[in-house]
This record gives sequence, structure tokens and C-alpha cells, in this order.
Amino acid sequence: MLSANKFFGGLLVVSISLIAMVAERLRSMVVEHTAEGIALPIAQSTQAQTQSQQQIQQLLEQASQQREQGESQAEIATYQQVLTLARQFKDREAEAIALQSLGFVYQNIGQPRQSLEFYNQALPFLRAINNREQEAVTLSNIGLVYNTLGQPQKALEYLIAALSIAKTAGDRPRVATTLNNIGLVYDNIGQPQKALEYYDSALPIAKEVSDREQEYTTLNNIGSVYDTLGQTQKALEYYDAALPIARELGDRSGVASILNNIGLAYDALKQPQQALKHYNAALPIAQEVGNRSKEAIILNNIGLANDNIGEPRQALASYEAALPIAREAGNSLQEATTLSNIGAAYDALNQPQKALEYYNAALPIRRKVGDRIGEVATLSNIGAAYRDNNQPTKAIENSQQSLEIALQIRAGLKRENRQAFLQSIRGTGVGLVDLLINQKQPERAYQWVNLITTADLVDYSRLIDAKVANPQAQQAIAKWNQSNRRLESLRQQLQEQFSPDLSAQINALQAEVNQQAEIISRQFPEVAELFETKPTDIAKLRANIPAGTVVIQPVLLTRVNKVPDTIALFVLTKDKLTVTQQKIAPQAFDELVTRYRQELTDGRFKKYRATSTKLYDILIRPIKAQIQVASTKQLSIIATGKLRYIPFETLLDRQTGKYLIQKYPINNLTRLSSRPLPPNKQKSTMLALGNPFPNDRRSLPGAEDEIKSITSVLPGSEAHLGVEAKLNTFTTVAPRFPILHLATHGCFRPGGCPDLKLEANTILFRDRNFQIADAAILGLKNTNLVVLSACQTAVQANSNGEEFAGIAYLFERAGARSVIASLWLVKDKETKELMINFYQNLQKGTTKGEALRQAKLSLIDKHPLYWSSFILIGDAR
Repeated sequence: MLSANKFFGGLLVVSISLIAMVAERLRSMVVEHTAEGIALPIAQSTQAQTQSQQQIQQLLEQASQQREQGESQAEIATYQQVLTLARQFKDREAEAIALQSLGFVYQNIGQPRQSLEFYNQALPFLRAINNREQEAVTLSNIGLVYNTLGQPQKALEYLIAALSIAKTAGDRPRVATTLNNIGLVYDNIGQPQKALEYYDSALPIAKEVSDREQEYTTLNNIGSVYDTLGQTQKALEYYDAALPIARELGDRSGVASILNNIGLAYDALKQPQQALKHYNAALPIAQEVGNRSKEAIILNNIGLANDNIGEPRQALASYEAALPIAREAGNSLQEATTLSNIGAAYDALNQPQKALEYYNAALPIRRKVGDRIGEVATLSNIGAAYRDNNQPTKAIENSQQSLEIALQIRAGLKRENRQAFLQSIRGTGVGLVDLLINQKQPERAYQWVNLITTADLVDYSRLIDAKVANPQAQQAIAKWNQSNRRLESLRQQLQEQFSPDLSAQINALQAEVNQQAEIISRQFPEVAELFETKPTDIAKLRANIPAGTVVIQPVLLTRVNKVPDTIALFVLTKDKLTVTQQKIAPQAFDELVTRYRQELTDGRFKKYRATSTKLYDILIRPIKAQIQVASTKQLSIIATGKLRYIPFETLLDRQTGKYLIQKYPINNLTRLSSRPLPPNKQKSTMLALGNPFPNDRRSLPGAEDEIKSITSVLPGSEAHLGVEAKLNTFTTVAPRFPILHLATHGCFRPGGCPDLKLEANTILFRDRNFQIADAAILGLKNTNLVVLSACQTAVQANSNGEEFAGIAYLFERAGARSVIASLWLVKDKETKELMINFYQNLQKGTTKGEALRQAKLSLIDKHPLYWSSFILIGDAR
């Protein structure tokens, strides 16, 4: 359905907009008419039967007229009369007509369960009289009913059976119709590419048999898929091809649907005036044909377009016109959406109290119909309105509820759907954290910061389908994922066509999914983070910070309407938490971080020094006193977003002229975990593998020298080079060694590394490449350190460093205490020198953090390109 939901905050880092709009495209699934023309026997054995046949024919004609006049209840009564007569005289053909027709009418009036009951009764009669044509019709319509009921696999089963009959019979028009319907099922379950395959198969057949209605329907549906895939111009091409056909056929309802979709495409292209032009053309047609539901949809879209051009009063007028129509149609979901839109319009007019009235009216409806995504939006909007109305306690309460539900939902979303959802809600966390800081509740603010930081890492794990070590846990997670995918499919259908049955089904499945998550978290604590939706108590988080360690986490609270753009610098020790907030220009800061990364990787110039001091002044100077007071022995950084791509140790204090690493050992953390990590007491022995392909362009010639040198530093170590650097060897031998050193290529660029023949998130071995998603099954419980000395990452315009933090997180989850990885490739000479120095320091008994610091200080006179690439992520002890 349509929604202009104003989101207060969202899931940390940035929010693009305070108003997030979700509009509805109008697609078409073809419900096939029943065969009122099944031929009844010409001769009957008795006069009574002849009279009954004549009466049945009259009733069928009457029902046909009632259908044309839209008198559904009268039509049902008429078919019931046909059914009674048919059964009285044992007329199987007439009974099949009546049952099939009743199924069709109930399907059309939105009562799928009753519809299914009659179709299932009709099917054996049609098979008994060997009417394959109408059997295909009924199978197809049963498939559509199952799709409405949120059982897509069942729907596909019946539609594919119908397709087989149609193909065998050479019924090309029905083949086209069924292909279209199968496509729409795949579209509904989030497989647009699969949907496109079926639509593309249906289109040429529809053209071949001159089925113009099917042709424009399929064109419209193809346009909708391209819209979903973000290919808006391509979508417009198909909509523009569909429109003249619908007009030629005089299908006014179809014309209205296509005009609406064209409007949405122009909205996506940021051309709201063009969008309004098409919505305004669609509206009178929907009114003329009496399609009240479509009228309400278009009115809401008109409101959204007016919102986009800064005309909240015109938007409000459209929403208020849509509200009584939604109520009249009995569409509770659309009613809630429209109420929420009205609230957003009042908020844009700076009337938060009025906005609250409408949001509070929408919320119970959202909950009643099981619209969890809408509930997230409305709770967020209520939080924002309370904040604007100077009621911070209620603002915090509603925003926290919104985030808890959002975290539950996001865990189960598919990759292609997650990004749009997160984009729409990510401001909620920003607003909540900012509000908690302003209300002098920094501990609660940080609990949410840490939870959402962890959720981002969990998202990455799900994104690459990361495994877990325990096969029972993996099986439970797979079952949970299956339930969640089904829940998402049902929610999508509810958004497109409200049904009380579907709403009840969603509520029941949601409760089941939540219960599954609780059971998995209790049974398998090692994967509990996958399901966490509530913040961990700050005391538990601080308890696991080693003595003498100071943790710093910078958090960008930017780009959220009515929330000042700031950076919050959280400083945590075992005993204390403080936060310092200062204003920031988001775009300028982003450019500064991007430029610094580029300067660090270019050893020819020293331009990096000026940029480095600017970043020091933003990220470190404001909290310098807190760091010094803590008598810091180790500085731990939790970086998010693009900050993950820069080594904090290179930040330069303009007052002393010293790098940060010259003051403190520095490591990175992925997040603060509530699970304690005991001190490490293992001996330092190493398994090293390197340079698996010494004779092609993937060769790392310095890797062999590097490994020979470092294994000699640590007695009892083992090396496998060249053809011996096999994944099979690594997985077999790794559990015996606390240190694993991989001097081979690792590709962690989002798009992969074609030059290395590596997909994203893989590590190169001689026999086969290793998927980082399988880290948990390596058995790393006794692993103290994993070193990846030839990683490849890349900063792109939309990079947020998730892949780099994700590497460490996955190895940590597999049991490794820490990871050393390179932010960029370094020359062999410097890599070898740094690694030898690091292991020599480690052999002397220093901590990993101090060992790496001393190794870097030995190269400190060189450009940071050569010594700052390698960062320690995880336990620094």
C-alpha cells in the first residue's frame, strides 16, 4: 500500500530523509473466467430433467447478467440454485459449472478460502467429464488463490500443472495467461529475475495469438519488475508500450493502472511534476469505473508527489480524500496507511500534536492487521512527534519500540529487499541516540549504538550466507530463515491486497518466528547475536574491557531532519563511559575520509599530513583528556562506515607532531561483546601458507621469503608453500596451531577481483578457493591470531567498510581471538620486514597490540603507506 511515513532517526550512521515513502505499483494477475458454456446434454430421459436443464440455462444467463452488473451476492445465490438443481438430477456437467463459478465469484470478492473450497469440489467433476480445458482454468485459479493465501510454492504447483495441460492441448492463449501468472507469483516472493523470465515467455505468445489484453497486462508487469530492479527508464518503455493497447481496447481500469505506474516511475526519477500529471490523468478514470480501492491508491500517490514538491497542504487534501474511500472499501491496511500519511502531512506543517492524533489512530490498525513494517514506521513517527512536542520520555519509548521491531524484521529480509527497508528506517537510531545523549543518558545511548553496530555485522553474515560451526545450530537457523522468508512474502502480499485471513496468518507466523529465535538463542549462545533486538546492559559490555584499555567509538549522527549534524565520540573503560558531541558537516567529513584513504595509498606525496591533522582534530582531540586520565595502555577503536578503511594510528597531532601510534598501541574491535574472553596463555607457534600460484600473475614472490623468515622466528612452526598451499592442508592442520598466517591473496572487494580470478569474500589456495562464509566450520576455537597478509579492499562511493569488518567478525565467531589484515597491498620488502619484527616482538612475550606497534615504529620514518596497512582487529592481549 501507500505510505508517506516520517521516520524519526533510523539505524545509525545516516538517514537520507525524514519522510520515507512507499508507493504501490498496480500489477495484474489474470483470473480466468469459468466456463458457463460447458455443453449440457441435449437429450434428457425425463420431462422433469428437461425442465431442470432449461431452468439451469436460464439461471446461468441470469448469473451472467448479475456478474456484468457487479451484483456478486445475487450471483452467488443464483449459482447456489444451479448447484441444488444439478445435484437433485445428478447432472455432473451443471454441478461442475456451479462449483467452478462459485469459486470464481468468491475469488473476485476477496474470500479466498471459500473460493478454494468450491474449486476443489469442481476439480474432480471436470476430470470425470474429461474437460481438460476447464480443468486447466480451475487449476490456474486455485494457484492464484494459494498465492493470495501466502502459499507461493503451492500456487506454483497448481499453475505449473495448468501450464502443462495448456501446452499439451496447444492452447496458446491459456499458455500466455498462465506464464504471466507464474511470473507474478515469483514477483511476489522477491524473485524478480525469475518473474521476468516467465513474463518474457508470455509476451511473444500473447502477440502471436493477438490477445491484446494479455499483451498489455504482461507489458505492464514487465515494467513493474524493471521498476523493482531500479531500471526505471526501462520500466517506462514497457509502460509506454502497454498504455496505447489498453486504450485501444477501451479497458479504462487497465489504463488507470498503467498511468499510476508511469507516475511512480517519474517519482523514482525525481520528476514529481511529471508524476503528478500521470496520477491526475489516472484518478478520474478510476473514479469513472468505480474502482474505489484503485482510487484511494492514486489519491495517496498524488499526496506523495505533492509532498515531494514541498506542498504539504495539497498532499493533506489528497490523503483526506483517500481516507473515507479506504474505510468504505473495508481495507484496514490502506486506512492505516492513509492515516499515517495524514499525520506526516501535519508534521510537515509543523503541527506535531495534530500529527500525533493520526499516528495514534493508525497504530492499533497496523497491529491488528499484522503490518509490522507499518508499525515500525508509525512508532518512529510517533516518537518524532513527541520529540517535536517536547515530550522526550514518550519519544524515547516509542522510538525504542520501533527499533526493536525493525531489528527483528531486518534479520529476515532478503538482500534485494533489505537495503530499501534499512534506508527508510535508518534515521530512527540516529534520532534516538541523539535524544538519549541530550537527556543525559549516554549509557542507554551507547547500548543502542553497540546493538546496531552488531546488527550491521550480523547483516553482513547473512548477506554472504555465513555458516556456524554447530550443525544443529545451522539446521535451526536454516529453519528460522525459511519461516522468515515466508513471512516476508506474506507481508508483501498484505501490502498489495489486504485480507483478514492473510493478516491472521501473518500474526500467527510472526509469533512462531519470534519463538524460534528465542529457542535458538537459549540453546546456542554462540549465535545469540544473530537474533538480538534489545540492547545489552552497559555493565556487561564494560566488564569485558581489559584493564588499561580505552575503547573509542565515533558515531555519525547526521542527515536526519530536525536532528543537528554531529559526531558523537563515545569513550569507554572498564569503569566509566563518557560521550562528547560536536557539530560536523556530513558531506565535508565524508570527502575528508575518502581523500585521506587515497593519500595514504599514494607514497609519492606527503599531502596526507594536512588531512591527517584535520581528522585528529575531529576524532581524537575532543577526547584527548579522557584518554590521558585513563592511564591508557591500549587504545581500541570501533570504527563504522568509511572510517573502517583508515588506520587511526596514522592520525597526526599538530601540537606534538606525533602519530597516535607513537603514544599508544592501537587495535580495532568489531563491536563490544557481552561474552567474556579469558587471557591468552598459549605458546606462539604458527601454521603458515603462501604463494599458491608462483608461476602466474597471481604470484606473490615475496611471500615465500616472508614465510621462511617468520616461521624460523617461532620454533615449532610449519610452512606450506606453492603447490603445497592447499585449503585441504590448512583445514586439516590448522587446529594444532594458535597462529595461522596466510600469505596469499584475499579478495574483499564487493564486486570481486577478476584479475585474481577471485570472487568477493574469498581467499586463494592451490586446490580451491576458500569462502569466508565458511570460516566457522574451520574449528578455530584454539586460534589466537589469524594473519591475512595480502587482502584487497576498495573504497567506492557507497562503501561502508562492512566487508572488512565482516572478515574479522566471521573469524571471531569461528573462535579466533583476533585477526591482522591489510587495508591495502604493501610491497614485499616492507611487509616482510614488518612481519619479522612483529613475530620477534611476540616471541619476547609482548602483547599482540604492543608487538605490532613496535614493528610499525621500526618503519615510522617511511610514508604510512608502508607501515599502517596492517591493522589488528580483536583481542590485543
